[in-house]
Amino acid sequence: MNKLTIKDVDVKGKKVLVRCDFNVPMKDGKITDENRIMGALPTIKYLVEQGAKIILCSHMGKPHSIFSDEVKLSKKDKKKVDALPADEQAGAKQAIIEKALKDEPKKLTLKPVADRLNELLGGIVTFATDVVGEDAKAKASAVKNGEIVLLENLRFHWEEEKKEEGFCKKLADLIGGEEGVYVNDAFGTAHRSHASTAAIVEYGLVKTAVCGFLTEKELSVMADSLENPDRPFVAILGGAKVADKLNVINNLLEKCDTLIIGGGMSYTFLKAKGYEVGTSLVDDEKIDYCKEMIAKAEKLGKKLLLPIDAVITKDFPDPIDAPITVTPIDVDKIPADMMSLDMGPKTRALYAEEVANAKTVIWNGPMGVFENPILAEGTKSVARALADAEGVTTIIGGGDSAAAVQQLGFASKMTHISTGGGASLELFEGKTLPGIACLNEK
Repeated sequence: MNKLTIKDVDVKGKKVLVRCDFNVPMKDGKITDENRIMGALPTIKYLVEQGAKIILCSHMGKPHSIFSDEVKLSKKDKKKVDALPADEQAGAKQAIIEKALKDEPKKLTLKPVADRLNELLGGIVTFATDVVGEDAKAKASAVKNGEIVLLENLRFHWEEEKKEEGFCKKLADLIGGEEGVYVNDAFGTAHRSHASTAAIVEYGLVKTAVCGFLTEKELSVMADSLENPDRPFVAILGGAKVADKLNVINNLLEKCDTLIIGGGMSYTFLKAKGYEVGTSLVDDEKIDYCKEMIAKAEKLGKKLLLPIDAVITKDFPDPIDAPITVTPIDVDKIPADMMSLDMGPKTRALYAEEVANAKTVIWNGPMGVFENPILAEGTKSVARALADAEGVTTIIGGGDSAAAVQQLGFASKMTHISTGGGASLELFEGKTLPGIACLNEK
């Protein structure tokens, strides 16, 4: 990895803005999964020990811009409002804004994160009730060496996601502009070009920009495994749609020895090979693309594994976790009026054997409708195969795969579980991540 880290710069007595990922799941004001908080602790503790004056910032959820001069509607809101008769639109818009102003300060505040950090760090964290307003400025000005201020939810300002330069300057001013240090330890948002993830550096407002320990680990483990893997190198891709992983499939075929396809997108590949897949999820617009990838794998001498059997049913479960009757069947025998929602036992065994013979495995995306216990066996079997693999580097690319591994109790057996689903995918695609590109080179 060729980016500077916090260990490469002197932070003693300096104000340091740390972009964290504290977008933790909440229920009734309580944090239900604190993995992201725990992931940020090594960087925070190091900065405390080094005597830095620390300003932490993060987003939480997808709020409206309730701190900005204008509360903007989301795309989803706009679609709802635009569908109404013209004379009802203004009232509907106002109702959405009023609800956001009432509910979101409680539901999407970072105050519970500040409270938990105080428990973990001995009461050295002060919470600012705004982001770049008077409270944040006062607390950032007063912070002492080895103390911490956590700003309120960045996305309470629309300017954060639109990387508005004036907002970036206000953030930079909290740490003294060019005199301060910027640390990106939010790998999960490194693929976003937002004010706090990249633009504050891109605009030249902060000169010293380095990565924290979490981002350093993500880059060193995942990037190194992609570029210099121990072989055989197996990549496992799941999820619903081929369209979501077009560039990932293309890029990984050039790097791995075996590409395993599962989940909903496997049926588009099977249809591309001439199989009847019934009413299973198929992206008809991507059939030609799948044919190209099958031909590419053959040309490059790579293995491209697809399901050989499936678990079929008549209808999609409603609700998604409802009890359902399923039948295992070979993929060349799927009836025209049935759909597959998970891979069958023969495929599970085939994929597990491939994993057992590998030296490096990366996995992104579930193998079936894993939200339903009856349709989770394919995803479970892959997770179990990775957990059982001896002498194998196993990397879980965030998102649903990470959730599945953690739910099944296999997390401790994996080499690395990424904190960023979208960022991991873009890394797998071979893309440059804005939140990493902006950091100082070694």
